[in-house]
Amino acid sequence: MIAAPAFGMPSVWASHARFAPGRIAAICGERRLTWGEFDQGTARVANALIAMGVRHDEPVALVMTNSLEMLQIMFGIVRAGACMVPISGLLTSAQIATMMADSGAKTVFVSATNRALVEGADLPAETRRIAIGFEGKGWEAGDVLLAAAPDSDPGVRIHPEDRFNIIYSSGTTGLPKGIVQSHGARTHFAWSNALELGMTRDCVALVTTALYSNGTMFMVLPPLLLGGTVVIMEQFSPAGALALIERHRVTHAFMVPTQCIVTLDDPALSQHDLSSLKALLSAGSSLRADTREAVIARMTPNVYELYGFSEGFATMRKPGDAPALPGAVGRPVIGFDMRIVGADDREVPRGEVGEIVGRGLGMMAGYHNRPDLDTAILWHDEGGTEYLRSGDLGFIDEEGFLHIVDRKKDMILSGGFNIFPADLEAVIGEHPEVQDVTVIGIPHPKWGETPLALVIPRGSPDAAALLAWANARLAKTQRLAGLEFRAEFPRNALGKVLKRELRAVWWEAAK
Repeated sequence: MIAAPAFGMPSVWASHARFAPGRIAAICGERRLTWGEFDQGTARVANALIAMGVRHDEPVALVMTNSLEMLQIMFGIVRAGACMVPISGLLTSAQIATMMADSGAKTVFVSATNRALVEGADLPAETRRIAIGFEGKGWEAGDVLLAAAPDSDPGVRIHPEDRFNIIYSSGTTGLPKGIVQSHGARTHFAWSNALELGMTRDCVALVTTALYSNGTMFMVLPPLLLGGTVVIMEQFSPAGALALIERHRVTHAFMVPTQCIVTLDDPALSQHDLSSLKALLSAGSSLRADTREAVIARMTPNVYELYGFSEGFATMRKPGDAPALPGAVGRPVIGFDMRIVGADDREVPRGEVGEIVGRGLGMMAGYHNRPDLDTAILWHDEGGTEYLRSGDLGFIDEEGFLHIVDRKKDMILSGGFNIFPADLEAVIGEHPEVQDVTVIGIPHPKWGETPLALVIPRGSPDAAALLAWANARLAKTQRLAGLEFRAEFPRNALGKVLKRELRAVWWEAAK
């Protein structure tokens, strides 16, 4: 009997280079990278790592900014059979050191912008710090190292169960939570989302978010699996994204809700042709109904909305969906299943609110070095099948669409009533002078908690008048204790508001 071949995504990429070397794989600024050059670049990274003694499955970190070099180093690490550990440049030096130690990475690639961050990290003396785009004492010259490495196929065999990457959840505090994803799971991620988003070999996908973020992979892994083209923004700006969509006839783009909001407000929106867009995907946090309608009316009718979590589950709402109940975020992506469970850990009937749990081919292998968290996230049905807990509250309607109610930890318990911030945010967001809003629970001596609205204004509204306007439209049990203006919110890499940071100020003061 013939053994199943070891054939992961690196083999697929090599095939694209072999049979269509002149096609464009990636674009960043004025630079273009053909599939032949992408193949050579990733091979050099892989061969350099192997020559350095990096072993199969060994973690290799990178703290880099969006560029063609970062793209090739990311997937050169994967091609070497090592485990990619992308780390955010928005973290502190101490957090970077903690993640490096937790992952076990002894090698790190660093771009010039992040040099000081890594130099400030307390890394072991034996750590190999490889500089990309700069030189300095204590750094290995990465550009020289990679240029000298052979560009031939490193010949590494990849198996589905091998580790592809460790992704650390954005905004990690305290003990890090590294999500381990296998080659099999990443391959499922690529083909399932390519099918759901209608991608083909001719797709041109726009990357507007940081390459180290898991959500960004929606516009990277599917097009690269198909042999398409990835257009990378070094840094997002609404006008820049609109110009790139028109210039490169972008077919697929990913924007978090915050990016959608600021793009709708940008004067450049009316100046660009966006007719090439076959899919504009929004994910990272819920897309408010008013924002969704505005995007459909002013940018493209081809709006896709994804709900999911990096541990391995997703639903998608597509342009052809017409749910009877508003606010639906779709049905499970191909290869996934979901259930809703109540406080007693039993599945609840359709229409009832409970915790969303999901499972499928894209599930993580587990949390790195955290078996305690592996146990805590699992839910088992009556037959013993494992599902992953989301920590989100929702319900499934009679048509099979999922509706998100809110995060369990963000729910406000006020005087015995459950208040879901998303409900309040939807109402406040309808006001024309509100650009963005988030609602948090703050301490109250009588009710325990009470809702406070934090608003990024559009124009110069009066806070008291806006508060009165909102409370007139909210139920008595939902009414806001106050409303304050903010210039911005703390966010993770995908634009999700870090409510715990906003709440912390009030709860620390209450202590």
